[in-house]
Amino acid sequence: MTAETSRYADFDSLQEQAVALRREGLSLRQIRDRLKVYNNDLLHRLVQGEPPPEWTKRPNAKDDLRARARELRLQGWTYDRIQVELGCSKSSISLWVRDLPKPEPRYTEEERRARMNAGLARLRATQDEERQETKRLAQKSIGTLSDRELFVTGVALYWAEGTKDKSYSRRESLQFINSDPNVIALYLRWLGLLGVDADRLRFRVSIHESADVANAERFWAELAGVDCSTFQKTTLKRHNSRTVRKNASEAYHGCLVVYVLRSADLYRRIEGAWYGIVGAATAADHENRT
Repeated sequence: MTAETSRYADFDSLQEQAVALRREGLSLRQIRDRLKVYNNDLLHRLVQGEPPPEWTKRPNAKDDLRARARELRLQGWTYDRIQVELGCSKSSISLWVRDLPKPEPRYTEEERRARMNAGLARLRATQDEERQETKRLAQKSIGTLSDRELFVTGVALYWAEGTKDKSYSRRESLQFINSDPNVIALYLRWLGLLGVDADRLRFRVSIHESADVANAERFWAELAGVDCSTFQKTTLKRHNSRTVRKNASEAYHGCLVVYVLRSADLYRRIEGAWYGIVGAATAADHENRT
């Protein structure tokens, strides 16, 4: 047995002394010095179960926050409101107030749903305003178009939406179809820039058979500035039992097909211009990379 072990051999006697000193209000350090016990593990075992005196407790910076959180919870506040009020984490708040009764809901389920829907409506209105403002600023930034800009725009538009010549199917003539009135209006303006007279234009409506065909014909005739009687026979899209139309609103007018008679030479010029645009864009990109 070592000397230190021998010194602490009478554990029960030491424990009685340590507990008595603890109850007198001594700190662990004071007990250590009084009993000459310098082994921290043994020292803690001697006073195990005895609470430290109040004067040895360090002040907790969160005690006031904890007390305030409990007070607010008893008033019926939610974790979110307490977090905003005190600036604490929800995990801390939950730990502090979890023994308290859960407050009654501030709103009924119907009221909560109504408030949520109202909030979503305000959010969507704000988002819609932002979208419209973005579009308005972009539209304003365009300004006026020069004839060259309109020409390039029309070439790109035709190559995206118009009929193209294929090696296996010769189609060197202008045929264009679209359902967007703005696209059709721009296309007709572009044809005017190219010198295409009105007497070379032919029109035809393509539309679902269940739509208002007569109204659609009037709509496109007014847009094109011609009489409905000049239109070719409307193409009707037939339905079967499985057909489900999604474009069934009053704004639906089908598509307008625009033909240009005697346009083979014009088609070739447009195709050449398109590949000129592609080449110029490719060259510009190459210059930017070197």
